[in-house]
Amino acid sequence: MNRWKATLAAIASCILVGSAWAQAYPSRTIRLIVPFAAGGSTDIIARLTAEQMRKELGQTVVVENVGGAAGALGTAQGAAAAPDGYTLTVATVSSMIVHAATRSRPQYTLESFAPITNIASMPNILTVNASFPAKNLTEFIKILKENPGKYTFASSGIGSINHMLGESFQSEAGVKMVHVPYKGSGPAMQDVMGGQVNSLFDQFPSSKPYIDGGKLKAIGVISPHRIPGYDVMTMEEAGMKGFTDEAWYGLLAPAKVPPEVLAKLSETMKKVMAAPEFRAQIEKVGARPVGNSPAEFTAQVRNEIARMKRLVQERQIKLDE
Repeated sequence: MNRWKATLAAIASCILVGSAWAQAYPSRTIRLIVPFAAGGSTDIIARLTAEQMRKELGQTVVVENVGGAAGALGTAQGAAAAPDGYTLTVATVSSMIVHAATRSRPQYTLESFAPITNIASMPNILTVNASFPAKNLTEFIKILKENPGKYTFASSGIGSINHMLGESFQSEAGVKMVHVPYKGSGPAMQDVMGGQVNSLFDQFPSSKPYIDGGKLKAIGVISPHRIPGYDVMTMEEAGMKGFTDEAWYGLLAPAKVPPEVLAKLSETMKKVMAAPEFRAQIEKVGARPVGNSPAEFTAQVRNEIARMKRLVQERQIKLDE
């Protein structure tokens, strides 16, 4: 009997400790790792999220930019952080999908994290030099099919999301292009505008000022829907069914974070995503609020990794480890 009493007391103690932990969390500043340099789309979404989380949690959320290795450096730091809920990481397609699919020995895996939610999605867009003869996506594909291997697309590097979008497009459209990698999207975009390279796949907000200024021509949208205010065909409208890949920005905690803390973060993000001012800010930068559950976000990442691995194998993409 004494043994049973001791066991029940231990269980009750664990429940009380867990409850107290959840109530106390957070009691200090939270660090939010952005695995890219300041000023980009990931950084913008992260800072909007951090500010809204501060309002909901009553604690400061400090954004820390840890760029390098296409997002792998900062993401690896997030995976190695103490699983106490005080270090969170912003997830992107580059850092979670491309990294997992293109490396035989990834620095981290999906199992290194406890996914919380997909915060927002953003359309990717195909642009060409302003003088390119095609007026729309259908004409662009026709020109490529008539001239296999003649035209080029730029990217921010081998294995980058821009590169993988270009490979997906070739596979879906049945065309052949030449990949020209750069050390960043900025130089790639400059050379497309300058006419040294024909085209670029990139996130819409990055390209928008140059499209609006007439320096780039928008040809196709890689999203389920057209972009409001722009007469640009989606990939599906050109016959590429299911080719709707968007950029997205999610929130991760390290694996083994206490269930009570994970539940607190999940509940907080529900409130963040429901805030009208936050949703308006996300939409203003050209993104779409998402806010799925931890289980849904986990399944999304797992499915996208599997699909990206098939693409890597099909296109025989090789990366240096």
